[in-house]
Amino acid sequence: MSSKPGKLVLGFLVYSFTIVIVVAVASLWWLDHEFRKPGPLTEAKLFEVQLGASSGGIAELLLYEGAIRDMYIFKYAARITGAQSDLKAGEYQLQPGMSARDILSLMRKGTTFGRRFTIREGLTSYEIVQILNGIEELSGDITKIPVEGTLLPNTYDYRRSEDRSEILTRLEREMENTVLTACRILLERVGGSTLKDMLDKECSPAPAPLKTIRDVLTLASIVEKETGVAGERKRVAGVFINRLRQSIALQTDPTVIYAITKGRHKSDGRGPLGRRLLTKDLQIDNPYNTYKYPGLPPGPIANPGRASIEAVLEAEEHEYIFFVADGSGGHIFAKTLAEHNRNVAEWRKIRRSQKK
Repeated sequence: MSSKPGKLVLGFLVYSFTIVIVVAVASLWWLDHEFRKPGPLTEAKLFEVQLGASSGGIAELLLYEGAIRDMYIFKYAARITGAQSDLKAGEYQLQPGMSARDILSLMRKGTTFGRRFTIREGLTSYEIVQILNGIEELSGDITKIPVEGTLLPNTYDYRRSEDRSEILTRLEREMENTVLTACRILLERVGGSTLKDMLDKECSPAPAPLKTIRDVLTLASIVEKETGVAGERKRVAGVFINRLRQSIALQTDPTVIYAITKGRHKSDGRGPLGRRLLTKDLQIDNPYNTYKYPGLPPGPIANPGRASIEAVLEAEEHEYIFFVADGSGGHIFAKTLAEHNRNVAEWRKIRRSQKK
């Protein structure tokens, strides 16, 4: 029996398989070419990806907005690359000529449009709420002031029309994660508990006599208000810890200011009181007045940054008990009252010369 029919069948199969391979390779080349091809956008456009949106839904919206030519290429590419479940919600700025590949990469990395606000270190919770309520692109209003010291100062991104309360929760979570990590407490939230519910938990790395998270945040907030010089934070923290250990009143002006304002500082350019602190203010009967009441005040007087929290936990060990401004933004430290009085006299000379 002749083997010629068998050879014909085999040849046909090889030919057919070759055609399939060629078509498949050509199709993949075409898809890749279209995927990388510059898109139809002629001007920058903001595009929002909603939380939970599917790659197919995103592709359909991109086509509708004129950002891509073919929704199926974007959709299949997302599936092939594994990006379909990894596209980040947020607002993106699409540039003219961006390819489908560029857009997919942008959303996979989560490189959202730069809507940002900055909360600087040392602001009170009231001041932070005023900032958030003043951002017009956000929605909702914050009416309840969070517990002092539970919001982490930093620069944050936000989406247009994002709810202010959601952003406030983000600030609270960031402070919670920061301080619990610093205090070596497992980041476990039981029953929806938040940082304000855990302020009395022990912070094991805290130097004596500090014990709890509240103690650490309270002293960190005082350090934050007393010095803006990064290299001084640990030394200033060490001064206050020495005073606490020796039962010497902290005698720090920012706590008196907080006692008067309750964190609702004025913003008229004349300081938090709208005037200078007076000698009679130091006699105010308030537990936050560290001239009248020894030890730490009842709680934080502001929201400290990460560096001040770390400064308290890594406070410098020394014998300094006093410090006063040096006229250049920093401070001069002293071990004895006599030495401190000389430094104060020098500081007063500097102040008088600056007023001339």
